Amino acid sequence: MKISMKADYGIRALLDLAERFGDAPVPSHDIAARQHVPGPFLDQLLMTLRRAGLVRSTRGPRGGHTLSHPPEEVTLGQAIDILEGQAAQMECFSAPETCEHSFGCPIRSALLRAEDAVREVLDGTTLADMVRDRRQQGVFHGIYKPLPTTGPALPTGGAS
Repeated sequence: MKISMKADYGIRALLDLAERFGDAPVPSHDIAARQHVPGPFLDQLLMTLRRAGLVRSTRGPRGGHTLSHPPEEVTLGQAIDILEGQAAQMECFSAPETCEHSFGCPIRSALLRAEDAVREVLDGTTLADMVRDRRQQGVFHGIYKPLPTTGPALPTGGAS
């Protein structure tokens, strides 16, 4: 499965807000800087997420953005559907009448099962799950730029 840059950037923004859920509103320029997302594009994505009800925006000097729901209630599937739309991966999924072999097609059947499995994972993965996984692993596989770590330095393993 391949997601668009739009979904990638939108998910980064949602994860940034999930990390700060319950805190003060986060200015979009802060999200853009932390997540390396172009500011004007991020503003468009945040507007899309706000219209869909996932993000709340506050104007003014202390304004910014927050998640509208706890991170435990927002799934990766929801986010991708909002940012990408529910596009079919193959034409035979969305318009089987265009293929003379679609009835009983073993390829279509296998791909539909695969799509169902992917959908189940996306719909079963929340923003809270992804933030927790990132914190446990210390890395987020490139889709998310982590918060800078604070606190005492870890020992390097050398002799004292």
